[in-house]
This record gives sequence, structure tokens and C-alpha cells, in this order.
Amino acid sequence: MDKGSKKDVMFEKMIEKKKEVKIVRRIVFVIVLIILIASLLGGRAIYKYISESLQPVDPKSEEIIEIEIPIGSGLTSISKVLEDKGIIKDARIFKYYAKFNNQSQFQAGSYGLTKAMTLDELIESLKTGKVYRTPVFTMTVPEGLTLDQIAKVVEKRIGIKEKEFLDYVNSEQTIEAMMIKYPKILSEEILNEDVKYPLEGYLFPATYPFFEEKPTVETVVTTMLDATSSNLTPYFSYLENNNKSVHWLLTFASLLEREATAKTDRETIASVFYNRLKIDMALQTDPTVLYALGEHKDRVLFSDLEIEDPYNTYVNTGLPPGPIANAGRSSIEAVIDPSTTDYLYFLADYEGNNHFAKTYDEHLNNRNKYRPN
Repeated sequence: MDKGSKKDVMFEKMIEKKKEVKIVRRIVFVIVLIILIASLLGGRAIYKYISESLQPVDPKSEEIIEIEIPIGSGLTSISKVLEDKGIIKDARIFKYYAKFNNQSQFQAGSYGLTKAMTLDELIESLKTGKVYRTPVFTMTVPEGLTLDQIAKVVEKRIGIKEKEFLDYVNSEQTIEAMMIKYPKILSEEILNEDVKYPLEGYLFPATYPFFEEKPTVETVVTTMLDATSSNLTPYFSYLENNNKSVHWLLTFASLLEREATAKTDRETIASVFYNRLKIDMALQTDPTVLYALGEHKDRVLFSDLEIEDPYNTYVNTGLPPGPIANAGRSSIEAVIDPSTTDYLYFLADYEGNNHFAKTYDEHLNNRNKYRPN
């Protein structure tokens, strides 16, 4: 091939590359536009599909899925492999997400991936060519736990003493360092004097793999904050457009998490709280009273409802000063996309089914009918 031919081929490749970049930009623009239109017009199906496609397929999954990336594989074929193996939900969205973040040069090799990995984690693994290492152990942190409860899980699973963990997450040095490291999720709001524990609600519920026998407390905490950052990234634009903060989102979501049962309609409960907030009506949610008391009770007494504490939503209107537990994705989604109702009241019967009411009289009827004792 002569020099002229080589130049022609290079020139054609440059043109194709530019065309591809233009197409990607247009597609990203269309996706962003669809999200905006969906949020404005209430297109829940489209909005949820895109949002869910940006999240891990199964945050709790511990199954290792082995894949092979042949030499010369492009982003399109890699995305297809990941989708076929069930590691991502949509190959196209993964492809455009990677392109939008200028990540397309991935390395060939054998990988052991999980459905719990975020898109950023998948990209990092494929970009660095890091072959999967079997974790020494995993630690599962369920939804709805407080820092105290997470500390117990850490001690039982990892061996870090509960006191050491709590001392670390509540120390001024830790909070200052983490605020610098995670400025998008940790704001000055966590330093409010009424907030009991700055990192309460910020350690994301998930199953975490660890690749060393004795990770430090710093490793554990930063691993969990990394997960929080990754899982909240899709909601940053919503928060900015609605002049809301991550602290507001996690606080609201934590209430739904603690009110939830297996049969709970979180979106409808979220609508009740929104409706009350609009008219400056106290939220009156029992979990905030229990958090203020600092203890678990099967039944909240009337005397408990009178406790003078910033977290008591029977005494104070609005949201409490901060989260009362760690919220999962379903509760966060319910805050972002609640049902549209006129309900102001709800109660759960003895089987965990919720019953909603628009007026106090209807609520009393539900109480007499479903919780007579």
C-alpha cells in the first residue's frame, strides 16, 4: 500500500471517528432530553427504565459471573456481552454512559464480575484489565439499619470492634476528611448541631466484597461511601433542578425505609409525607420517635410522642435534622417519583398491609377496623 493510500485510510478512519462522536453526542442529548420530558410530563416508565439501567442489576448479588473479552473487542460488543450475561440491564445505555464519560478503551481478558457492580466499577475493571480476584469474604448490610446496628454487623463479620467503628465514623477528623473526599454527597448539612451522627444514613445498604482478611475501618467506611456516591449519582440532576440536597433525599428516604414492610407501597407513603409537608402538617411518624429515644420498642406509647427532641416529628414539623437509618434504592426512588394522591394519613394493619385516608375521620375508621386494640 502506497503512502497516499495509507493517508486515505487514516483520513477515512478520522472521519468515521468524528461521525461516531457526533452520533454519541446526539444520542446522549436525546437521552437527557427524554429524562427531562419524562420528569416534566410524568413519563414514569421511561424515567424509571433509564434510571434503573444506570443502577446495579442486583446490589445484593454475590454470584460471580465469568466473562471473556476477546482481543480487539469494541465497546459495542463488550456491552452486548455484559447484557447477555445479565451484568447490566441495557447494553445501549452502558455504551452511551461509557462514551459520555470518555471511557471506551477496554482491555481484553477473563473477568469475574457480579450483578452488584455499578457501571463505574465495571468500567474501571474493564479499563484497567484487572482480572477478578475471589473476595476473601463479603459483608451484607441490609436496608434500614442505623450506624449503631451497622457497627454490630461490622464487628461480627470483619472483627472491627463496635466501639472502634463508631469512634471512627463520628470523629471530627474522619468527618472532615470524608467531606473533602466526597464533596458531592457530604455537605455542611451533616454538621448541623441537631444531627446526632454526621454519617447516619450515608453508608449504603449492599453486599460488599473484601479482598483482604483484615480491612481497616477506613477501608470499610470508604468502600461504603463509594457505594453511596455511585448509587446517588443518577439523582444529582434531579436534586439540582429541584433545589434539593443529598441530605434532604437521604433523610426523606430513611423515613420511608423505616416505615416500610414487605407489602408497603413506598410511593404512596411518600405522597402522604409530601402532602403533609405542603401544608406544614407534622409528619407524625413513629420511627423518628424511636430514633429520638435511642431504643427499639414494639409499640410507641403516647408518652413517648411528647419527647422534646429535634427528631420527634410529632412535636416538630418538617423533616428531621438528618437520616434515621440507611435507605435502599426503592425508598430513594419513591422520594424521587412518589404517587400522586390526596392522602394525609396511613396505618398498617397487623399483617403489614397499609390503609390510607384523606381525612382524620377516615383514618379513625381505618384504625377501628384494622387496629382495634
